[in-house]
Amino acid sequence: MSTALKDKVGRYGIWNVGLRSEDPDQRAAIADAAAELEELGYGAVWLGGNSAAANALPLLEATSRLTVGTSIQSIWQHDAQDSAAAFAEVEKAHPGRFQLGLGVSHAKLAEQYRRPYSALVDYLDALDAAGVPVERRLLAALGPRTLKLAADRAAGAIPYLVTPEHTAQARELLGEGPLLAPELKVVPETDPDRARALAREVLAMYLALPNYTNSWLRLGFTEDDFASGGSDRLIDALYAWGDEERIRARVDAFFDAGADHIALQVVDGTPPDRLPLEGWRRVAELLT
Repeated sequence: MSTALKDKVGRYGIWNVGLRSEDPDQRAAIADAAAELEELGYGAVWLGGNSAAANALPLLEATSRLTVGTSIQSIWQHDAQDSAAAFAEVEKAHPGRFQLGLGVSHAKLAEQYRRPYSALVDYLDALDAAGVPVERRLLAALGPRTLKLAADRAAGAIPYLVTPEHTAQARELLGEGPLLAPELKVVPETDPDRARALAREVLAMYLALPNYTNSWLRLGFTEDDFASGGSDRLIDALYAWGDEERIRARVDAFFDAGADHIALQVVDGTPPDRLPLEGWRRVAELLT
């Protein structure tokens, strides 16, 4: 089922929050960025945060081959029927180029958060009834049950903030067919103190979210690793930083563990409301 999808997205994509902006004044900049990302050789763009199908339209309109996916669309913030209708609209305009990435978000971010696994199953049932194809949706799966669900009810998994060890476990649970596309943060900085400081600025918000800390505990980290913005051990496991050789080696570790595609998030100090264009160019060069 996912062979065609794996071919379409290729080995590398970009994960970014700014590309999902709904500000009309940003539309031209987003379109230009999408066109450049396609030219640089990235196969996919993953719209970070609580994104929606409509956010994909400016990028799809500006490109001819790029796959655009949500990473993720929260099941609490978007009704399944509305999601199906939006998917159909995007699909009609740009057939085969949009992937609906879904997730349960976090209790601290969604008031209605309850029995997340059951709610996700119900949501997928509703998408089935509305005609959203299984091969066009992906799940932001971290734990074993949701990874198995991603294999059975979706085209694969798009785990966030994971390690090569998690990727190996996910590959075993998914089997060979489904797409496995983990997100990986890349810090193109060789100074260890500077690189880890940039990493901790981004990691801070996630340290307060149990879905992530529980995932890291399952991987062998301890509560001590979550103190003071994250231990060096945690930072070095979750981020690729350093010179070209070190970053490339870290990226390769995910592929060696079973990843089909990596959604690269460039962390270089660029404010969230701006696009890290130079960082995307640098990463493209070092991965070719």
